[in-house]
Amino acid sequence: MSLRSLLLICCLLTATANAQSAPRELNLMLLPAAYQMGEGQLAIDGTFTVGLTGYREPRLNGAVQRFLRTLSRETGMAFPQDCLKACVGLSVHTDHASKPVQELAEDESYSLEITAAGATLNAQTPLGTLHGLQTFLHLVQATPTGYAVPFISIQDKPRFPWRGLMVDVGRHFIPLDSLRRTLDGMEAVQLNVFHWHLSDNQGFRVESKTFPKLQSEGSDGNFYTQSEIREFIDYAHDRGIRVIPEFDVPGHCTAMFVGYPELASAPGPYQIERHWGVMDPAIDITQESSYKFLDTLFGEMAALFPTSTSTSAATR
Repeated sequence: MSLRSLLLICCLLTATANAQSAPRELNLMLLPAAYQMGEGQLAIDGTFTVGLTGYREPRLNGAVQRFLRTLSRETGMAFPQDCLKACVGLSVHTDHASKPVQELAEDESYSLEITAAGATLNAQTPLGTLHGLQTFLHLVQATPTGYAVPFISIQDKPRFPWRGLMVDVGRHFIPLDSLRRTLDGMEAVQLNVFHWHLSDNQGFRVESKTFPKLQSEGSDGNFYTQSEIREFIDYAHDRGIRVIPEFDVPGHCTAMFVGYPELASAPGPYQIERHWGVMDPAIDITQESSYKFLDTLFGEMAALFPTSTSTSAATR
């Protein structure tokens, strides 16, 4: 055997040994806090079902239905929708309720075990259950023998309690259908705070029943009604997401001055800004009436956004 052939064999043996010792790729968007890969995989076929035990609430039922719809869309298979109590496939246990109004640093942990006997998801609260369901979906992959998830043991909890996304609809109005799709995407990657920038020089986007000229004069007709806001918050809550509103004061308020020029520190008239940049107008902070106006407005807005009663709404 030549020296060249011997070196080639050594290289091949080394490469094989390294490949066997290296950890297998984990098909997850978010790396869990701790996990241990097993040998083998659990097949996903048309008999796959999900069962719920322990604490129950409508949000959990809805999460399972969304899970099955997503799994069906990914695999092209139809799955039973009426097996939420006792079944095989994925058994989901939730220990107790989370806070009625979602708070920072709630328990969002979960454990996921996938073996030949099936899959088990355990969580202390519905928040952890929601995350564990998304992790399972990420693990689903096409294999030569069909769709499957790998045998794995996962112990997971978020590294950061505030995992947010800010969307600015003050400067650029976005329809609710698009925002709901954003929430769906946030659920998929386990984000938990939707920061909603609702007012700026280019528009005031929330219906105020106390000061109706805010939306009638300052939005070009592009605003969200209070009932739409409540429905959107419920939609987010079902996905484990808090909605934090932002109303910019004392600057960035030109759209407010269109209907209420008496708030401004300089005489009007004012119109909605059509350009971007640093604008001079600001609320006149020397007037006591400005504080009364804002106190009334923020009181009305806080009633719309439950989280703002326990966490200050973002202002600038």
